[in-house]
Amino acid sequence: MTDTPAPRSAAGPEGPTAPVGPGRILLGLNTFGDVGENPDGSPQPHARVLRQLLEEAQLADAVGLHAFGVGEHHRKDYAVSAPEVFLAAAAARTTRIRLGSAVTVLSSDDPIRVFQRFSTVDAISNGRAEVMLGRGSFIESFPLFGLDLADYEVLFEEKLELFDKVRAQKPVHWEGRTRPAVSGLSVYPPLERHLLPTWIGVGGTPESVLRCAQYGYPIIFAIIGGQPRAFRPLVDLYREAMAKYGHPMQQVATHSPGHVADTDEQAREELFPHWLKLRNKLGAERGWGPAGRGEFDALCAPEGALYVGSPETVARKIVLLKQNLGVDRFDLKYSNGPLPHSAMMRSIELMGTAVAPRVAELLGT
Repeated sequence: MTDTPAPRSAAGPEGPTAPVGPGRILLGLNTFGDVGENPDGSPQPHARVLRQLLEEAQLADAVGLHAFGVGEHHRKDYAVSAPEVFLAAAAARTTRIRLGSAVTVLSSDDPIRVFQRFSTVDAISNGRAEVMLGRGSFIESFPLFGLDLADYEVLFEEKLELFDKVRAQKPVHWEGRTRPAVSGLSVYPPLERHLLPTWIGVGGTPESVLRCAQYGYPIIFAIIGGQPRAFRPLVDLYREAMAKYGHPMQQVATHSPGHVADTDEQAREELFPHWLKLRNKLGAERGWGPAGRGEFDALCAPEGALYVGSPETVARKIVLLKQNLGVDRFDLKYSNGPLPHSAMMRSIELMGTAVAPRVAELLGT
């Protein structure tokens, strides 16, 4: 293995992930392709969910949102297991929106193939691809691909190191213990305009923040509970570490669940049963206690981690996030369990046509 990577930015100091400044915030969307329900309560076919997902990406592009990301999972309640295949299809149906993963589980994939697939998406989309790398909060990919969970840490560390070398678009020299060495080989296709914009998705540990800063990549925090303002020390740590390593500053983003409707009451009532079903299903798997309406309402409050309400309510909450953390980008995870496709389409529409301009107005831009 090698020493600390040489300082350089994720896409050049003026590239796609350069900070946007104090009076602006970019708005994107994330989804895992949550599997919806038929009227009789049975799950929808994964194929239908993926086709609906294309409609959602097209709408996000049409209403002017900044980015659309799909998260990799390998379980029956999520339809997206191959993000890059979906993104290539979305690239052919969109014109402006950035297209990425949210996240790619690098630990259980081959870093060279990850780069090749995303560089292909970048070509098809005319330079709009980005990748978010993470270890993944779900572990289904490890047994599926024959990996040992005991290697959870070393797999990510070594594969991130190799990916970083491949991304530099120079002959690759690398060796480690999790895969065969690479001795001076080049990887194709290269990107046309810049290095592949690459984010690291983190949950909330200082170690993950420092690893991201070591490589000079932009960072996205998954904030799915508690209060976003509690992440301020980690945001500060990232910026301090980027300066220490000599990297140009990159964007800081957050990802949180939510839902936008015409009124606060409508948004909460549409989302609550689906949020509760998903929350308690995951809670049972992870040893959490059961949730109820009280927890949901607390998370929907101005300082909570759920962005649920009318366009005005959600816009003010995003502005508060900007004030508290100084982030450059906010990605709304708009799919929440079996929330219906029609409700998600309306949420996307309102994010672009009502929330985004209201945020800009409140920020004075």
